[in-house]
Amino acid sequence: MKRTFPIALASAVGLFGLVQFFVPHRALAGIFQELNRWDVFVYAGALVLGTVSLIRHHWTKVRRRSEHWQYSTVTLVSLFATAGIGLVTGMERGTLFNDVFVNVLMPLEATMFALLAFFIASASFRAFRARSFEATVLLLTAVVVMLGRVPIGHAISDVLPGAADWLLDYANTAAKRAIMIGVGLGIASTALKVLLGIERSYLGEE
Repeated sequence: MKRTFPIALASAVGLFGLVQFFVPHRALAGIFQELNRWDVFVYAGALVLGTVSLIRHHWTKVRRRSEHWQYSTVTLVSLFATAGIGLVTGMERGTLFNDVFVNVLMPLEATMFALLAFFIASASFRAFRARSFEATVLLLTAVVVMLGRVPIGHAISDVLPGAADWLLDYANTAAKRAIMIGVGLGIASTALKVLLGIERSYLGEE
């Protein structure tokens, strides 16, 4: 019963969501909208579960003095400090919580993304080595697109901007559509397995 009821519930809700798309009835649409409003409880539960898991993980590292446990200490202190400040002062503009978010968190995020640029450049350098025909095509395409999107490309040749636009509008769009078709088929197959009770990973380990 502990496993049968969740499977039956997931299948019933999934089938209802599928049926209401093909049966345009006001009552079914109203029930579906109400179910969507209940999603906020699922999100809240996931937030609480994730927070508890984060605290347990880092507290265990601090207690055992595992490798880099100092960073776990900073994480826990930051978590409780920001949560306490938000509960006491609120989160509106002008509060201490908003000042911490704007002056601490946002610069940290900007720094992280700035560092990611170097990793992206390094990965691009390794990927663009013309060791095979496919890598050579990737390298030439990237060069044409990059040159076609900067002013120096216009100065070199008037063909480069048009070639870059053609690659983005046709070749790139075709590849993106193929990927989206594959993603759609994957979503459909996964949904079908959940509806039939074949996919049970959401129940946890056996």
